[in-house]
Amino acid sequence: MKRWSRGGALIALLVAAWCVAGAAGCGPGRGAGRRRGPRKLTPLVFKQHVPNVSENTLTASGLSEGRIDRQDKRFSQDLVPNYNGDIIFKDEEGTGADRLMTQRCKEKLNTLAISVMNQWPGVRLRVTEGWDEEGLHASDSLHYEGRAVDITTSDRDRSKYGMLARLAVEAGFDWVYYESRAHIHCSVKSESSQAAKYGGCFTEDSTVLTPQGKKTMSEVQVGDYIQSVDPITLETTFSEVFLFLDYNPNERRTFLRLHLRSGRVLTVTPTHLIMTRDVRDSGAVRTMYADRLSVGDVLFTSSQNASTQQLIADELIRIEAVLRTGVYAPLTKAGTVVVDGVAASCYATIDSARLAHAVFAPLRLLTNLREGVVRLYHIVRSPLRGWHAPTKTKEDITKVLSNDIDNHIVANTNPTPIGVHWYARTLYIFGDVLIPSHMRS
Repeated sequence: MKRWSRGGALIALLVAAWCVAGAAGCGPGRGAGRRRGPRKLTPLVFKQHVPNVSENTLTASGLSEGRIDRQDKRFSQDLVPNYNGDIIFKDEEGTGADRLMTQRCKEKLNTLAISVMNQWPGVRLRVTEGWDEEGLHASDSLHYEGRAVDITTSDRDRSKYGMLARLAVEAGFDWVYYESRAHIHCSVKSESSQAAKYGGCFTEDSTVLTPQGKKTMSEVQVGDYIQSVDPITLETTFSEVFLFLDYNPNERRTFLRLHLRSGRVLTVTPTHLIMTRDVRDSGAVRTMYADRLSVGDVLFTSSQNASTQQLIADELIRIEAVLRTGVYAPLTKAGTVVVDGVAASCYATIDSARLAHAVFAPLRLLTNLREGVVRLYHIVRSPLRGWHAPTKTKEDITKVLSNDIDNHIVANTNPTPIGVHWYARTLYIFGDVLIPSHMRS
């Protein structure tokens, strides 16, 4: 999952023109353009896996999302055939099942096939097991979802398998395991976890507080005022939702469930920014990715007493990964939100809530300008429309004006677009293009 380092997004937005203009001056020169020699690759040893965590953890390939069979709608949505002529598919079942895999798995496998031919001329990559429809693996196996392959070389030279595993790591597989003397096991993250790199969200049953009472996240609409945190005073307040950064009631993603000592539980995507106590300054509040939090960290919650606006320190005592359907990311004008009583930023992916809030300032300005123009238009239009009606009183004109504004708001209230908001997606893509890989965390 790609993330931007502090300052990365600012570079993307402020120096894009400089990067383009300066490209001509960044070519190879004496010494500066000298290429380094090829990096020496170290083969994996038997039973070693990379990364050194369980396959189903978030830093590896992630949780199993459920078995896919041929009658499942996910079969046609998630699985694609791989007809790469540089890869040999064993296909002992004779059904073509070994050729079926997710798009991400296909891309990594095709990359690996090229590496194998470059490493050993005349040798090709061989897949002995891909998508499993016969139930031959453990119940949570990623083979059932087309996210895992077992591989060898075409010459079946076992002395090559350690290096084959290393090449698989270099090709971008999310988990590689020198599982057996007879094959290497590789797997990838789900497509939904890749989609999540562009946003951070809450679940549909997460709750927020409004002046009228609690609402679930699926009930929140643009224009609602929900509890947030004033970024200056760090007191709870109510701030208007002016758009959704991400909104997809049907998307299934991996979330982290954060359990606090007070009993409060926040369920959030791994790259969402959560308010926590700065360990460098115990009195300060900072934001941190949810998946970088550890047991013992201090988060901040709102008071159970409605009259108290100060945030309360609360200890994180347990973290677990869960799968949930429905993703919601409301953006308030304050840039913060209190969800299930826990204080969080509205932002994700950019490793600085302050920077992210600044980056979205133009969008807030456009929203405010649009609202101002609409109201000004109706203020001018409504009295003029009743200009030739001498019986119109001040109260009549006020009523007409109020009705006009209300009707305009109703007429222009469209359903929230599904997916990541265009402005956010543009920034993420822009950053991916301009930010060097070494600046991404």
